[in-house]
Amino acid sequence: MPIPDQFIDELTARCDIADVVGQYVHLKPKGGSLWGCCPFHNEKTPSFHVVPERQLYKCFGCGKGGGVISFIMEMEHLPFPDAVRLLAQRVGMEVPEGDDSGQSRKKRARTLEANREAARFYHNYLKGPGGAQVRAYVAQRQITPRTATRFGLGAAPDGWDTLIQYLGGKGFDKLELIEAGLAVAGKNGSIYDKFRSRLMLPVIDVQGNVAGFTSRILPGLEGAKYLNTPETAVFKKGRLVYALNFAKSTKRPNLVLVEGNIDVITLHQAGFDNVVATMGTALTGDHARLLARYTHELVLCYDNDPAGKKSTDRVLEILKHADLKVRVLQLPNAYDGQGAPLKQDPDDFIKKFGPAAFEKCLNGSAEQNDYRLDTLLQKHDLSGDEGRMAYLRDAVETVASLQSPIEREVYGTKAAAAAGVSPEAMAQEVERFRKRQTWQARRKQERRDLTPAIQLQPRARELRYGSTRSGRAEEGLLRLLLLEPSLFPEAERVSPEQFSSPVLGKIYALLLRRRGAGCAIQLDALAGELTAEEMDYLAGILDQPADLSHGQQALRDYIEKIETEALKRTGGAETDPLLAAREKFREKKSYGG
Repeated sequence: MPIPDQFIDELTARCDIADVVGQYVHLKPKGGSLWGCCPFHNEKTPSFHVVPERQLYKCFGCGKGGGVISFIMEMEHLPFPDAVRLLAQRVGMEVPEGDDSGQSRKKRARTLEANREAARFYHNYLKGPGGAQVRAYVAQRQITPRTATRFGLGAAPDGWDTLIQYLGGKGFDKLELIEAGLAVAGKNGSIYDKFRSRLMLPVIDVQGNVAGFTSRILPGLEGAKYLNTPETAVFKKGRLVYALNFAKSTKRPNLVLVEGNIDVITLHQAGFDNVVATMGTALTGDHARLLARYTHELVLCYDNDPAGKKSTDRVLEILKHADLKVRVLQLPNAYDGQGAPLKQDPDDFIKKFGPAAFEKCLNGSAEQNDYRLDTLLQKHDLSGDEGRMAYLRDAVETVASLQSPIEREVYGTKAAAAAGVSPEAMAQEVERFRKRQTWQARRKQERRDLTPAIQLQPRARELRYGSTRSGRAEEGLLRLLLLEPSLFPEAERVSPEQFSSPVLGKIYALLLRRRGAGCAIQLDALAGELTAEEMDYLAGILDQPADLSHGQQALRDYIEKIETEALKRTGGAETDPLLAAREKFREKKSYGG
């Protein structure tokens, strides 16, 4: 059975949203709300606010919103039952057993247990006779046995079901192994090992759990070079950072982000315990927010080939508004005997030049804005006027994107010096570019403002309603009921089927059900039954102003509009004399009659 509604009511009564959100976000009071930088998207100007009176949060930048439970769901990436359990632990409450959350929790625990047992199996296999080939490859990569043990490196056997047989003996069934991503379903109900003949690297989250695995095929064998655990209940590539479980405790002043897992291991072995990597995927906003919890400065150290530089540019764009100071470590170029450039990654560099040389590069890493301008200098030939003008056009756009006037002056002066123009001329061009951008944004907003019907609709297309008039009344009715549940008796003459918006009708039906069960009418209780987008939308409705001193009259007006529009949609308007009279009165009133 689900978690009882009465338990949810008591839990949310004990968990003040300002206290909970304040553990993650630095909030400052302003205008009756508490404001801070949004934890769900990168920003420097606060657009996220908490309204203690209504027990809700809302971000005007990314649109996220909800109550205390939905905040924990979003912040910790947890399903509803697990978020409830986490909040309950914080306030010393025990969630009733025998519910769906217990089943979900047990399944998650079994997946983590299977991963842990698999990691032990792979590591022991690496040390035994069957792991000789992988051990030779590890030695070839100059990874010491001590480092291999620290990172839990292992070897996957060259067999179809070796791991399956082992974990089967530990009590895991076929479905559990498939759900953990350790086995793959074959034909006729058979299953086989996901990983075979590979170097295995367990991926450990910041809590110390084995969330999954990444692996590398042995040289000379066919197959994908790198292979990860598929997405599971505990393995989310876009939210995991390799070796952050170690790097979070570093004494160094920053974290270094590299591309490869072997790069991480080699650099840790060389004494750089602040190095991490994403899981074979591009950096995401979730990654950036996770890293920002553990450091104030992030150093990017990607490969020095064109692909690596392209990745660096992409990551810098993602980190543009992150709450992180960002630097870029560009490894020196390497060349072969004929003078041709060679790709060089951190692993190659540390083996060829040693830790002291990498330390020197790390200390000399460039601010991200210096890196951007240096990249433009490499891109353009400044020996001719055409190249200088092309460089200046790109440099103006780069400098204009900086939010701080001081940064614009500093880097504008650097760009001007490189191109041989005066700082004043550069500053004029930068300001002209910024004014043009502001003008274009204003024109775009004006065009949107000329279509009020669109403005009245929710942003998400799947949440939009057929009748704007009825939809706005439905929003108003829900807002009144959530803020003043005593109005419910009069509202119950309206049915969910009369709503023009399926989503708003669904929410209204959920509120009716809660009222029938004698439960509190509150936003947070719906977190387990609405999607994240629906919760964001409802929080936005509840965040709008409402005059409760005339609540009953406003409720009657909303009900009248909903009923009228419902009759129009069903064709009842043609035969209903009361509706006809209402429409006539409304027309007369709108024309000042």
